[in-house]
Amino acid sequence: MLDREGFRPNVGIVLLNSKNQVFWGKRLRTHSWQFPQGGIKYGETPEQAMFRELHEEVGLRPDHVEIIGRTRDWLRYEVPEHFIRKDARGLYRGQKQIWFLLRMVGRDSDMNLRATDHPEFDAWRWNEYWVPLDVVIEFKRGVYEMALTELARFLPRPNHHNRFLRSGMRHARHDERRADVPMAPLPAPPQPQNLD
Repeated sequence: MLDREGFRPNVGIVLLNSKNQVFWGKRLRTHSWQFPQGGIKYGETPEQAMFRELHEEVGLRPDHVEIIGRTRDWLRYEVPEHFIRKDARGLYRGQKQIWFLLRMVGRDSDMNLRATDHPEFDAWRWNEYWVPLDVVIEFKRGVYEMALTELARFLPRPNHHNRFLRSGMRHARHDERRADVPMAPLPAPPQPQNLD
């Protein structure tokens, strides 16, 4: 199911543990790592698609997670032509995604990469929140940065503050916040622009 511009509706999932580390999955029989993601089927809401993909790719059920937040609008990325099947070239351009931020309330042992007959991942690990930006495949990097930046407003202060220091950006109110109040969320960063 493509929109008029050739983008497939899709969901992306950022799954946090209690340390605000993110789930990072290794795609089956490759050296490529990514967040769970998948297409939205006809008639599904983004949230329904997210829970279906979460179970298919990671083996988790709705009672294993809580939804913390989601992106306000679609975030898009284009797929390079050499990654597109020949019969889809000229029609398919890439993905448009709604991203969800989830908190794991179950245990690591609840993960099951073989929950279906068509697994997506063959290994996984927890990473620090911003690490995926440095290691995701190039053409997804922009949308990952937009998603993580927009969703970071739901994180406790220390992780968000560290990202602004790392990128050289400073929010005007950072210095006004007390370091001894770690759970106070920061204001949202500037609204990211779509990639179209």
